[in-house]
Amino acid sequence: MKIEKALEKNKSDQPKWLTIFRIALGLILFWKGISFIHDSLSLQAMVKRTGIGMFDKNAEVVAFIVTYANLLGGFLIIVGLFTRWASIIQIPILIGAVFLVNAREGINTDNIELVLSGVVLVLLIVFAIKGSGAISADEYFRNYYKAGYESGHTKELLD
Repeated sequence: MKIEKALEKNKSDQPKWLTIFRIALGLILFWKGISFIHDSLSLQAMVKRTGIGMFDKNAEVVAFIVTYANLLGGFLIIVGLFTRWASIIQIPILIGAVFLVNAREGINTDNIELVLSGVVLVLLIVFAIKGSGAISADEYFRNYYKAGYESGHTKELLD
């Protein structure tokens, strides 16, 4: 009885068109992770420019964590698996990107990274609150779990 109420409470009422934004957000994060792998020295330089002593001394470690957090988080957000957790983990990285790295360069036509980082930060906050939605691996596994214990729920998986 408690399991049924918990599963109904988690059922997503999010519009299906928001799935496009979730997938685009995941692709952007994944793409940034790949670009950080290709140019890790640039990322280390950005980390050093923050002016925070702890980050300056450990720029290689921070760059490694940011790179692979973007890759893994982007992939999880694309497929809609652990979307809330992946978004919550990405939020501090994007706050640093917006306020510590890109905002110092100022708002001008050449600084598209600030606008992109701001949009990604807003989308991460939205998906941290709303979750992955109806078209996601989370919803699939939630319905799969229900199908194993109750009759009549397998039809939801195929609709």
